Amino acid sequence: MYLTRDIETTILTVSKSFPAIAIYGARQIGKSTTLYKLFGSSFNVVTLDDTVELELALSNPKGFLEVHPWPLIIDEVQKAPKLLNEIKIIIDKERYDCLINNKKRKLMYVLSSSNQFILQQGISESLAGRIGIIEMYSMTQLEAISVKGEAFNPNINNLLEKENKTSLKCANKLEIFKRIYRGGMPDVVTNESERNTYFKSYLDTYLEKDVRNLISASSEMQFRRFMAYLALRTATEINYEVYARELGIDSATCKRWISILQTSGVIYLLEPYMAHISKRIIKAPKLYFMDTGLCAYLAKWPNSEMLEACAMGGQFFETFVISEIIKSLANNNINPKEYLYYYRDIDQREIDVLFIKNNEITPIEIKKSETPNKPTKNFKVLKKYNLKINRGLIINTSDKIRPINENAYVFPVYLLGL
Repeated sequence: MYLTRDIETTILTVSKSFPAIAIYGARQIGKSTTLYKLFGSSFNVVTLDDTVELELALSNPKGFLEVHPWPLIIDEVQKAPKLLNEIKIIIDKERYDCLINNKKRKLMYVLSSSNQFILQQGISESLAGRIGIIEMYSMTQLEAISVKGEAFNPNINNLLEKENKTSLKCANKLEIFKRIYRGGMPDVVTNESERNTYFKSYLDTYLEKDVRNLISASSEMQFRRFMAYLALRTATEINYEVYARELGIDSATCKRWISILQTSGVIYLLEPYMAHISKRIIKAPKLYFMDTGLCAYLAKWPNSEMLEACAMGGQFFETFVISEIIKSLANNNINPKEYLYYYRDIDQREIDVLFIKNNEITPIEIKKSETPNKPTKNFKVLKKYNLKINRGLIINTSDKIRPINENAYVFPVYLLGL
């Protein structure tokens, strides 16, 4: 069963401006399925997960592209980065032909990758200015129920208007935690695969195809333990030295492994807001898993009820909210790193999210409780930035939007993404 993805509009829009597009993101989030849905009927398709195809792409990239002429979808293109230079040559030849003969340019290549760093490195060296790049994540809570979503906009008037128009049914805390426990992987969402069986296979595939070439063979089990260790620390600030000491690895290895998880789309690092104003601001990023189902599996929670009731329930709820906001922005071709930050200083004053746009700050707190205690108490620290401070949001499991005080509104998480 195919569920429509919000990112489809972005993919089609970007494809009109470039002779090639590239979509990157974690494994099994639906990249290939979405691309086949949009372009498969008119494009040739090849995957470099096929060892025969990969061998040809590595040994003879020019011959590979002769055997597989454009229009062409290449899945897992990061495995043969030399293809990108040959694609550049073909694109430039076609662009010249279109210019000389007054022909309209066409979309020639659609590339997908599960490693952001390798793909972007190859593009910067070969295809700069010739390719549109799009980031993709697992499904949002609205995509999972076939509701069209939009880019997150914390403006309260905008949110009230959407609430008044929607027929979306309220989801209580238990339902939200079922969504958190399930996650957004398409095969789990559509019940094509049993959840635990799926995630076991997912980890095996991820380690075999994305990680094994980046770490020593003897470190594979330790890397599995590293992922499980981080799952228990989702929604917390990174501390490389502590991680390394507790896991028995050196700090350099710890940083490199976190980089692997980040560039393969498994985790996201939310940076602190600095604005060059104070050395008293905590500088470490916060770590979030981008699929809460995978995170809960790694942390070995047996069901959603125990996850909701446990001491980590708040961390998983925060991870869910952050990942939903990031997905909604990425689906609309908006870079989350341009707008999303967090605040914490050495006096332990913290604000979960700062949404900063057009010299305005919207502070956001994320609380599992429906009746959080003094949730806006730290908003006043933002005055030092001399930016306009908008009314903030307290995202929780309430049933409707309502003012909590003059500084903020309560916003129910089930509406997130509208």
